[in-house]
Formats: sequence, structure tokens, C-alpha cells
Amino acid sequence: MLDHMTFRVTDLAATRKLYEAALAPLGYKVLHEFEFDGQKMFGMGFDTSEGTKTTTWFIQGASEYGEPVTRGCHLAWKAPNRAAVDAFYAAAMANGARDNGKPGLRSHYHPNYYGAFVIDLHGNNIEAVTHQPE
Repeated sequence: MLDHMTFRVTDLAATRKLYEAALAPLGYKVLHEFEFDGQKMFGMGFDTSEGTKTTTWFIQGASEYGEPVTRGCHLAWKAPNRAAVDAFYAAAMANGARDNGKPGLRSHYHPNYYGAFVIDLHGNNIEAVTHQPE
């Protein structure tokens, strides 16, 4: 089971603006924002019955392991319904993302696969998807 992930970015403020808007319809919000060891970062997550859960971190600046930013990654966030997928797409597009697949059924995956795809500020393919029928 996935616990959390980290993206390296060049512009933390622009990244926050995009992800905060795009993931809000999916129940995500910024839970942490601070500087540690000279690196600015923020963490996003959601409320659970046991408290909040941070699943996605964004850190400004290069990693000691290689590339200065995270590029070319595909990540899909689970949406509760098709309206949330639509709202994700609209918010992402209004906040700097590029289209990579408008909201719609992807029946080649399965009959109820409804998703939308955008490219974020660093070239990552970000998706919101629901598997629920309309």
C-alpha cells in the first residue's frame, strides 16, 4: 500500500496553486508547509476518521539523488464521482496545467473508467479517475 510520494519542483508557489485547486474536488488540501534543511516544502492530504493523512509532498529544489525536478511521472488520484473528475480538470486547466485528455469514459480500460488527464508544470501526467457508474 502506498503511504506517500514526493515531487521535486522549481516553483513551489505555482505548484501549490495548481495542485491545491486541482485536488480540492477530490478532498485534498494543504496540511503542512514549512522549510527543513534549507528546502521549502508543502504536504497535501485528506481527512480520515483517524485524523489527517498526508500523501503527497512537494519540495522546491533538487534532490541529492539526481534530477532537479520530477518529470514524466504518471499519477492518478481517485475521485469519488464523475463530477469531481470534471472539477479536477477545470481547476487544473485554470491554474497552469495543459490538456492531456478531457474528462470522459475510457471504456478500453473498463466500462466505468471515467478520467481526465493534465500535464503539470514539470511535465508529469496527472489524472483524476473514478470507477463508479454515473
